[in-house]
Amino acid sequence: MDNNFKKYDHAAETLKCLAHPVRLCIVKGLMQKGSCNVSFMQECLELPQSTVSQHLQKLRSAGIVETERNGLEVIYTVKDEKVKRLVQIFCGEE
Repeated sequence: MDNNFKKYDHAAETLKCLAHPVRLCIVKGLMQKGSCNVSFMQECLELPQSTVSQHLQKLRSAGIVETERNGLEVIYTVKDEKVKRLVQIFCGEE
């Protein structure tokens, strides 16, 4: 067994970030749709825009999603291919 815990920090942080049901739902939705903005997610999730934005910020900080600006609109997509595979496995879509 390897006791070099430092090398597992990134994986552990990614898993912690995905451990929230709303964030997992956001990532799964982005994977299905490809990309979308906060307003669309807020309508689908039936949550306040500020709540969705807070979850997106955590996903962005963890390197799970990335943004692209289109005028005033910010478009979100899933950046991390490992996360995509993980979510497919967890959601039974191998």
